[in-house]
Amino acid sequence: MALSETWFLLSGGALFFLWGIAVFCFSRITVKHIEANMAKKGELPPEWDKGIGIRLIMYAMVIVAKKAAKVSPVNDQLILQYARKKDWYLAVFFLVSFMAFLAVIGVGYFLYGPE
Repeated sequence: MALSETWFLLSGGALFFLWGIAVFCFSRITVKHIEANMAKKGELPPEWDKGIGIRLIMYAMVIVAKKAAKVSPVNDQLILQYARKKDWYLAVFFLVSFMAFLAVIGVGYFLYGPE
């Protein structure tokens, strides 16, 4: 294995680990806080997202954009109402770590993937 392949493997693994930390922190801190406050208002999490976690990405995009969509499968207005300043930082960390991981894996695939 060449040195450049080793660097891609190590950076991809490190970014995957970093993204895992971001998912854990965002889901346990931000999503838990928002959904607890939503439950107090009688609004439940989406029924279609039982255990998959797709709503995490939607919550993060709404928090980072600070804008509610006209049509959305999640309640953007309540997300924006209950989001705190630290939730914005966690959402940025979540999205940036995911995009960086995908970028490194994509470049690695095209450079060192199957011929």
